[in-house]
Amino acid sequence: MELEALKQATQRTVGVKMTEKAVKKQLVKLVFIANDADEHVVEKLRELCETNNISPLTSWNMLELGRACGIHVKAAACAIL
Repeated sequence: MELEALKQATQRTVGVKMTEKAVKKQLVKLVFIANDADEHVVEKLRELCETNNISPLTSWNMLELGRACGIHVKAAACAIL
């Protein structure tokens, strides 16, 4: 269900850095973190989510998130704004 919402979202971030910036600015509605992403890559994003009381969704892998965002590469994180 949430992955379908990500596919249809008109405003979203793709990638850890863009998602971190959006979380800092409190623009996100939903954060996705790939369950197969290297922990050192997404560690800061997880901490930001915790600080901002956001529960990231982690049910999908990097390939699935990339495809849902309409890109042809893997994505470690993304968000719906």
